[in-house]
Parts: sequence; C-alpha cells; structure tokens
Amino acid sequence: MRQFFRIALRYWRGRTRWQAWGLTLTVLVFIAAQTSAAVGINRWNRWFFDALEKRDVGAVWATTGWLPFLLAASALSVSGLVVSRMLLQVRWRENLTRRLGGWWIADQRYYRLGFLTKRLTAPEYRIAEDVRLAVEPLVELAIGLITAFVTAATFAAILWQVAGSAEFTLGGTTIVIPSYMAVAAVIYAVIASLGAYLAGRPLVARVAHKNEMEAQFRAEMTRLRENAESIALIKGDADERSSQGENYGRVVAAWLRIVRQQGVIALVLNTNGALFPIVPLLLIAPKYLSGGVSLGAVVQVVAAFSAVQAALIWFVDNFVRLAEWFASVTRVDELVEELEALDIGTIMEQDEQIALATSEDGAIHLENLSVAHSNGRVVLADATVSIPRGAKVLIAGESGSGKSTLIRALAGIWPWGSGTIRVPSGQTIAFVPQKPYLPRGTLRTILLYPDADRSVPDDAIAGALLRCGLGYLARKLDVEDEDWDRVLSGGERQRVAFARLLLQKPDIIVMDEATSALDEESQASLLSLFDEDLAEATLISVGHRPGLEDYHDQKITLERRPAGAHLTSRRLRKSLWRLFRSRSAANEDERPDAL
Repeated sequence: MRQFFRIALRYWRGRTRWQAWGLTLTVLVFIAAQTSAAVGINRWNRWFFDALEKRDVGAVWATTGWLPFLLAASALSVSGLVVSRMLLQVRWRENLTRRLGGWWIADQRYYRLGFLTKRLTAPEYRIAEDVRLAVEPLVELAIGLITAFVTAATFAAILWQVAGSAEFTLGGTTIVIPSYMAVAAVIYAVIASLGAYLAGRPLVARVAHKNEMEAQFRAEMTRLRENAESIALIKGDADERSSQGENYGRVVAAWLRIVRQQGVIALVLNTNGALFPIVPLLLIAPKYLSGGVSLGAVVQVVAAFSAVQAALIWFVDNFVRLAEWFASVTRVDELVEELEALDIGTIMEQDEQIALATSEDGAIHLENLSVAHSNGRVVLADATVSIPRGAKVLIAGESGSGKSTLIRALAGIWPWGSGTIRVPSGQTIAFVPQKPYLPRGTLRTILLYPDADRSVPDDAIAGALLRCGLGYLARKLDVEDEDWDRVLSGGERQRVAFARLLLQKPDIIVMDEATSALDEESQASLLSLFDEDLAEATLISVGHRPGLEDYHDQKITLERRPAGAHLTSRRLRKSLWRLFRSRSAANEDERPDAL
C-alpha cells in the first residue's frame, strides 16, 4: 500500500493542498458533531427512562422537549458528513485520475506499454474504475475508522462512569473488576475481529483474481465489438461464442470461490450479530436486579456498550469491503509500477535508443539507424539515407522486413533501437495510418483533429471534402448524432485522412498503407494531391499496390536478413503517364456529376 499512498497522497501537497485539507477538516468537524449528537441522545435515553421509572410526568414531558433539537443536530451532522465525504471522494478521485491518466497518455506510454508488458490488462479500466474503487471506499473506511475510534473512547468513558465495577465472591475472596463493561466490550471485540480475520483472509486474493477475470472478459467483448465486421464476414460466430463462454466461465469460477469464502465470513458475522444485543443485557442484569443501577442507567449502558462494541468490531463489519478495496489498490499499483518501470527503462537505456535530432539543411536524415523490437531483436540494421525536402519517398519490402516499424520510428513513437533520425526543426509532421482514427464528435471535429478548436471557413472544409471525393458529406459538418466511426467505410475513412491533410498542410507526411482500401482510380486522384495542393510537402509512404512508384521520386527497399533488414535507396523517374493520369483524375473529381 506504500506504493499506492505515495502517489495518492500527493493530493494533499502541491496546488491542490488547500482544497484537500479544507475538505479533510470539514469531514473531521462533522465527525465530531455526529459523535456529540450520539452522546446527547445516549444521555437523553437515561433521563427519559429514569423519568418513566419514577412515573414523573413533568420530567417525561421536559425530557421529550429536548428530543427535536437532538434529532435535528444528529440529522444535520450526518447530512453534512455525507456531503463533505462525497466532495472529498470526487475531488481526490479527480486528482488521482488526472495524474495517472496524464502519465499514461503522455509520451506515448499508452502505446509502448502494449509492447513491454503482457500481464497488465486493461490499463484504461484501471484508471477509470479501479481508481474509483480505490479512492471512494478508502474515504468511507477512513471516516468509519476515525468515527469508530472517537466513538469507542467516548462511550467507554460513559461505561466507566455509569456501569461502575463488578464484584463477585470466589472461594471466600471478593474480586472487583473495575469498569467491567468496557473491559468486556474490548474482549468481545477482539474475539469477533480475530474470527473475522481468520475467516476472511483468503478473500483478498480471490477478489483480486475476480477483478482480473472481469477485466479480461470486458477486454474480449470490446475486441469482438471492434472487429465485428471482420468476424461476421468470415462467419466466426461459433468460435467467438465458444471463446466468450470460456472467458465468462473463468469469471464464474472466480465468483464461486468468493461465494464460498463469503459463506464462511457470513457465518462469523451472523453469529456476532445474534450475540450483539444480548451480551450487554446479560452483563448489566445482575446489577439492576440488585438495585445497583436504575432502569435508565441500564438503557444507557446497553446503548453505550453497543456503541463501543460496534466501534471496536469495525474491522469485522468492513472486512469484505477492505478486501475489495485492497484488490483495487493492487491493480492501480500494478499500473503505477509498469509506468515507473517504463520511465526507468527509458532513462537507463537512453544511449541505446533511437535519438531524435534536428536537421540543419531541411532534409530528413537516417544515420546508422537500427530499429529493434522491444525484446531486442533487430529488424533493421545500420541504415543511412537522406530524404530531401519535398521528396516523395516510397518504402517497400517483403512482409516482416520492418517497414511499419521504420514508419513508427520516423513518427517518433518507436524508441527501441539505435542511431539517429534528424528532422528539420519547426516543421509539422502528419502521420496517416492504414485505419485513420476518428474521434467522437461532429464531422468538423474529425476533419480538424487533433486541432479541433482552430477556426477554418466552411468553404475550405467543403472544398477539401469535394477534392477527396466526399463532397456529399459537406452538409453534415455539424451533425451531432452520427457515429462516424461506424457509418464511414474503410475507403471513406482514408479519404477523410487526406481531407485532413489538405486542411492541415503539414510539412512532412508519413503514410502507412494509407490507400489500401481505395480502388486504383481513387488512389490516383488522392495521390495527385502531392503534385498539386501538397507539392511542397515531404512524403514518406509504405505501400504494396502496383503503380505507387509513379507517385514517388525515391524508393527505399528493405531486404529481409537474419541480422536485420538491409536498406537500399534509388531515385525514381517521373513518367508522362503519371502526370497525365493524375491530371485526368483531378479533372474527373471536379466535374459536377462526380457528386
């Protein structure tokens, strides 16, 4: 838990410390108010029952007159505690979620973690749900523990004062037990807590295992939804149903182990619940029968004993919640450990990583570049090549030769390897993957992503859509209820990516199979952008389709070898057919009937 609290308790330091301490003090004030109200009601019980025993009507009505004020004080203190407690939970969770979420997203850690660890499942669920399950119960448990301590101390003093000592004779010797009710409450609480601990100890590991199985099941269901079309096309329903059954079977098995353990815990708790109201009555009955205490004192002592006992067996009542909380803390801690390990590995391996530097001549330079997998296996060895500003470069090679990995290194998201990549400073880079990412929102938001807040005239956006063969979508720029990720086909998504390029006008464009879902005519139309609107941009693309060489000036070929792919580069000639086909495709798109 030290690992968890090391990052979680930062809420009480830094910029949020005033908010955190203010909410904490407010909670403590209401805990004190709630305890004071409980003490007042306890004393009222004694006054009321003493008046009843004496049949003093005036005293009964006088005592009853105080009841509304005590109830109001109790209700207000409880309400204030609930509100302040929930505010503390919300703000603490917000702080920790922002901290972990920002840490996970920054510097592509969300991307790199997938290559470095296979045991860390569903980090997004750990941030969204396990953080909540680690923070919200913790606040409630801490408040409960503080309340239990204050209550135990306060009502133990009442027991000491009211119940007095117990005297009994054993073998002619008089034995006196001072404050026997308080001593009995402590002994009873110790026995009950020990029983709950022994019964519930295995629950922690079982709850953690259950949460892990639940997370894996959700991840598999998400994978099914994201690949629904591919699975449906190949008729994979039966296999997926079987896989789903197996995954949920593991969830059920984990739950059954918890159910069995909960049964053992319930046996201990229910036994304690049955004895709870009886024990104080049996202990105080002899003193009442002997005339040592009044009826009001009996009621006050029983209530005080119950309060002390309830406080001291707080551990018993909250063992299941503690187990569930600790399981969530463990999952959050695993995420923190993996993020820290990633950062430490980055620092320790700094000299063995691909260095990103600045180019002084406006060209992109690969200098002695070796690209490796995260496990150290080299996929590209000792590559040196220059890409002049404005060049159009095609990267080719057989499958598995490292083309996509090289593209990731050029995009700055693949650090494993050695050597240097020099990129001109001040130039904007756009990366276009095979399946472009479409964020949630309107079509305008998607087209302007990742700078959705910038102001772009509607005419410019409509023109970009028209040029990329999506003119029919211009009237839907600000439609809110469209699920564009589902509505658009693969080819339309790739056209959206090119429309983004027209609106962004980046200096360097890196593409990975960016036209794979398009027919040859559509591909020709979109690639002609690099002879017209995007002629000044440097283009680096990966592709296999025939005819791509016609749209590039330079070709880099990766030849797969056991010690890492070998890179060769050659210039490509511009053909008249390329210019003619590009111009024809552009003219075809501009015709009115093309809509």
